Amino acid sequence: MLIQRKDFLQIGSLATASLLLPRFLKAFEAGGAVPPGNKVTVILQLSGGNDGLNTVIPVRNDVYYRSRPRLGIQQQAALSLTDEAALHPALPAFKSLYDEGSLGILNNVGYPNADKSHFRSMDIWHTASNSADYWNSGWLGRYLDEQCRDCKQPIQALELDDVLSLALKGETKNGIALTDPRRLYSTSQGRYYKELLRNRHAQEHEHPVDYLYKTMAETVSSAEYIFEQSRLRPTSATYPDTGLGRSLKTIASLIFSDINTRVYYLSLGSFDTHVNQEQQQKRLFTEMNDAVAAFVKDLKANNRFNDVLLFTFSEFGRRVTQNASGGTDHGKANNMFFIGGGLKQQGLYNALPDLTQLDDGDLRFSVDFKQVYATVLNNWLGADAQAILRQAVTPLSFI
Repeated sequence: MLIQRKDFLQIGSLATASLLLPRFLKAFEAGGAVPPGNKVTVILQLSGGNDGLNTVIPVRNDVYYRSRPRLGIQQQAALSLTDEAALHPALPAFKSLYDEGSLGILNNVGYPNADKSHFRSMDIWHTASNSADYWNSGWLGRYLDEQCRDCKQPIQALELDDVLSLALKGETKNGIALTDPRRLYSTSQGRYYKELLRNRHAQEHEHPVDYLYKTMAETVSSAEYIFEQSRLRPTSATYPDTGLGRSLKTIASLIFSDINTRVYYLSLGSFDTHVNQEQQQKRLFTEMNDAVAAFVKDLKANNRFNDVLLFTFSEFGRRVTQNASGGTDHGKANNMFFIGGGLKQQGLYNALPDLTQLDDGDLRFSVDFKQVYATVLNNWLGADAQAILRQAVTPLSFI
């Protein structure tokens, strides 16, 4: 049958949105699971620019309260960490993790010549480029490129979303985007696409269509493998019925199945709180707190907490001074959370922001985010950070 343009666009959308799978995934069908003890990274992107000052709160800093007469969180309402620092009141599970030594906090993270555009700054974080450079591949995608050159030990990265982020797109390999394994499998098994595959040979002279047929054929078997793996040891734990809760439950089931997945990526947002920040941040933090609490409890119950590192990032922070709309505007430096049973350092890794030394009203960065990436790549995933980041970066020592 001759394929119509409308059908071609439908196939293209399906392939590029959630079913564009790397070829090396075929090797997974022969086995090669990650056993307990191997390290897994879960990356939680706080999209929109989370306000770090109201996340890790400098409760003894008068400049903070003068700058935020309406938005400043009072010391008696915050969750105390030290004499100087406290957490947002919607993060009690993070406070418990801090108390038990399973939470690390890195302040003043950013990069030189920061860009306050959501899209450009997120591209910089995704690619690990310098602010003046424009790259088309992500740092995790290049990790896949580097680790899977011969596919003897194939590495997989999954994003819990409908569309794959730039962070997971490499030069030759890509991660996989899916909302849940069942949906991926069901979509790939659809009658419409099966019919197209049966007629593939009639279309081989149309090279773009043939490429999509090939992608679809690989997807069918790969999606089935991921789905079957997710059913091997489905978690029986209770998670919040939220987007983040469902995604972390899926990740837990895959970790317990010992599927060969080293990186999971997911997002929460929007933290773009120009207006009514107090309620928006509280709502999002409540979702994050409850979902992460369930995830950690599940990992501990299954003896996998020491194998998993979860960390958060946001493309930038917010300005120190509140605006006139009950919110904050785009800033620069921010903080990051690190959660896991394998941390070598816990607590506050460095000093709180100096609110008397600002960069045109914004927090100054003192730690380049690429140092975090180098630490995770070298010390947790056992990869060559210099090759992946395309420059020599000094790692940190929290893992």
